[in-house]
Amino acid sequence: MINLISDTVTKPTPGMLEAMFAAEVGDDVFREDPTVNTLEAKAAALFGHEAGLFCPSGTMTNQIALKVHTRPLDEVICDEMSHIFQYEVGGYAFHSGIGVNLIHGENGIVRPEQVAAAVKPRYDWLPISRLVVLENTCNKGGGSFYDLDTIRAVRDVCREKEMALHLDGARIFNALVETGNAPSEIGPLFDSISICLSKGLGAPVGSLLLGSKTFIAEARRVRKAMGGGMRQAGYLAAAGIYALDHQVERLREDHAHARALAQALESLSWVAGIRPVMTNIVIFDLVKPLDAASMLAYLAANGVKASAFGPHTIRLVTHLDVNTDMIEKAISVLQKYPH
Repeated sequence: MINLISDTVTKPTPGMLEAMFAAEVGDDVFREDPTVNTLEAKAAALFGHEAGLFCPSGTMTNQIALKVHTRPLDEVICDEMSHIFQYEVGGYAFHSGIGVNLIHGENGIVRPEQVAAAVKPRYDWLPISRLVVLENTCNKGGGSFYDLDTIRAVRDVCREKEMALHLDGARIFNALVETGNAPSEIGPLFDSISICLSKGLGAPVGSLLLGSKTFIAEARRVRKAMGGGMRQAGYLAAAGIYALDHQVERLREDHAHARALAQALESLSWVAGIRPVMTNIVIFDLVKPLDAASMLAYLAANGVKASAFGPHTIRLVTHLDVNTDMIEKAISVLQKYPH
């Protein structure tokens, strides 16, 4: 089965497994797991931040950031496609008692002037605009990413309006290998950063939250309250270290595979449109009345897994467990769709 449902389905490589089995571990709740400590320090230094916090998931790192940056009756400004709004179960309300102020960007990318226009005046009957979240790359936007100048301009708006800026960087390395920017260039522009290790980087579990020492100290307390304090987590952290050391540059292969899929889809009469393919995500619409459920059933019957992104929309995601031969087979299956 060629699994293109998500880049979260990857299995650890032999080298990663070897690193995990060889990890030196301790109790991370007592801050005595040396491998976790190494991963947190490594990632923080990479992005020019003071400290890091290893968590089970990107949803947790995002939700911790929202909690630490805001107070009840505040709001977070983000694009309508943002993961924190679409796929985190309304956690912004559940955990933090805040609202969301949604921007209609372009494929999940917001402009600085949109952010400035979204900031609410300080009236008693309005929430306080306290935090801006950028998702880079944007999953629902088809793997779209920000250029550095746009991020700088959003950062300037946040400073002027006295708001914090958080990066949902679940797939930040997919963006960086395309823009050519170093993590140290993008990192200092944000007050906090969430990085997922278990997507394109191929680790089995885990995300990191980065920020100042003061921010991470409070984040650690919130992590504990959310049940995210882990014990001998170094076995998982070792996979993250291996991923950062060995599996960043290979993301380019995933992007090439995604472009090959998109190029094939462009020639098919039953494809109504394709989101711009910028990294490893391909989202395309079917010509009506064709529906996603029927398409997924056909693909599964022919050895390809995909996911629906709407009644007439399909998402394909490339990753390290999908090679060129698999992509060619998937293209052949798509081309034979009996529409």
